[in-house]
This record gives sequence, C-alpha cells and structure tokens, in this order.
Amino acid sequence: MKKQIYILLSIVFITLGADRPEETNAKIKAIYIYNFTKYIEWPESYRQGNFVIGIIGSNNTLINELNKMATVKTVGNQHLEIKNISPTSDVGCHIIYLLSDNSMQLAEVMEKNKNKSTLIITDKAGLATKGAGINFVVQENKQKIELNKSNIERYKLKVASSLVELAIQVK
Repeated sequence: MKKQIYILLSIVFITLGADRPEETNAKIKAIYIYNFTKYIEWPESYRQGNFVIGIIGSNNTLINELNKMATVKTVGNQHLEIKNISPTSDVGCHIIYLLSDNSMQLAEVMEKNKNKSTLIITDKAGLATKGAGINFVVQENKQKIELNKSNIERYKLKVASSLVELAIQVK
C-alpha cells in the first residue's frame, strides 16, 4: 500500500511539475520586463498614452503573465498594453521583446525602430552584441541579463546606473 501511494504521489508531482519550468520562466521574465520600466527613462513624448510592450513570437504563457500584470500595474501614470506584433509592425512600442525563435529578425526590428525610443529585449546568446539593449541569459541555473548600454542609448533612452551594475555588461 505504501508503495502504491508513493508511486501515485510521484506521478502527481511529475505531472504537476511538467509545466512549471515554462510557467516559472515566464513569470520571472514578465517581472524583469516590468521592472526594466523603473530603470529605463523614455523621452517625455513617450510618457503619454499607454505604455506598450510588443512581443514578437509565440509564448502564450509569457503574454498571459504580462497581461495579468497589466491589470494591476502601471508605468508612472500609463496603463500597460501588451501586444503580439510582427517584426514589421509600426505599433510604436516602448519595449519590444524578441523571442528566441524569432531572433533572426533582430536586424529588421532594429531598422524598423531606428528613429524611435524603443528598448529591444532578446533571449538568445550573443544578441546584446548585435543590437539588443537587454538580453536574457541563464548562468548557473539562474536567470540573468546582459546589458549593452550603448545599444540602449542609441534609442535615446537613459539607463539607471543601478540596472547597469546588476547586469552583465556587454559591448
């Protein structure tokens, strides 16, 4: 009987844990993305209307987490608006998060937003050196960020020194 309970509990824990890494990772990234809004300063003209976060690629779990956050959080006096966009979209986002499956479109996203104040975030190795302002990386089983200050400043954004100190510096 004890053996059957042990097997049943093991199956339950394995089944419950099957979606957890993706959900946990999505929650962590959603929190990071929201917190970037506290450490990046956009020009005055970007402080009106909704604060738009565009996601390029498909990650329903992340989008759901960001949408949950959007119901209770604001950026200053701006409401959060989460949009799934294409690389050629002309939405006018404050933040664009380019998911790893779409990372080959970074140059296209950069070109489309070169005259805008948009923070470009990626999550594939090496993209902070190729134009992204912030890149998610995993080191020692922990979510970390790479930050390329010059890429952020290229878009007329100011980054707080406290965020620079927390990040892995990339040039």
